[in-house]
Amino acid sequence: MTKDKNKSNKEELKDKDIETTENQIVEETCKKEESKIEENKDTKKTKKSSKEKKADELAELTIQLQEISDKYVRLSAEFDNYRKRTLKEKMELTKSGGEKILINILPVMDNFERALQSIDAAKDIDAIKDGVHLIYGNFKEFVTQNGIKEIEAVNQAFDTDIHEAITKIPAPTKELKGKVVDCVEKGYFLHDKVIRFAKVVVGE
Repeated sequence: MTKDKNKSNKEELKDKDIETTENQIVEETCKKEESKIEENKDTKKTKKSSKEKKADELAELTIQLQEISDKYVRLSAEFDNYRKRTLKEKMELTKSGGEKILINILPVMDNFERALQSIDAAKDIDAIKDGVHLIYGNFKEFVTQNGIKEIEAVNQAFDTDIHEAITKIPAPTKELKGKVVDCVEKGYFLHDKVIRFAKVVVGE
């Protein structure tokens, strides 16, 4: 009897052990499943957050692009206005510069008109000559004040930068070889720039 009881006790213990192990296995698998579910949730959250981050970055970049395009449009408009204003100022400056020269040349023209009126009635030729010389002197002074200077030519060494040779003749003296013998048409500087070359005859 006792043997049978012991056997049954042992079997009961074995069954209990099996049950506990089964329960443990079930519990462990349940925990594993739960942890997997949690992990999946976390990964979904991270995926969502990365998508949100990308959306935020895209929104920021769109705003920056809009700001840059606005700045470009403004700069382009400002530059266009500046260009138009500069052109207008240049045109006005050219007009006013020409106007100033013309105003200053009018007194010379008045003197010429007076001289022409007096020529018909004048009997003294010397007075007319003096008048013409006076007008020429006034005009020469006017052009000098406006930066125009005569190019020296006669007896000067021939220089292609300021002289234009129209012909060559045998030099009257040895000293005039390669030099300007005669000036057919005067040349002029405007400040330091040649505005008309002196047309000259060169000795050879």
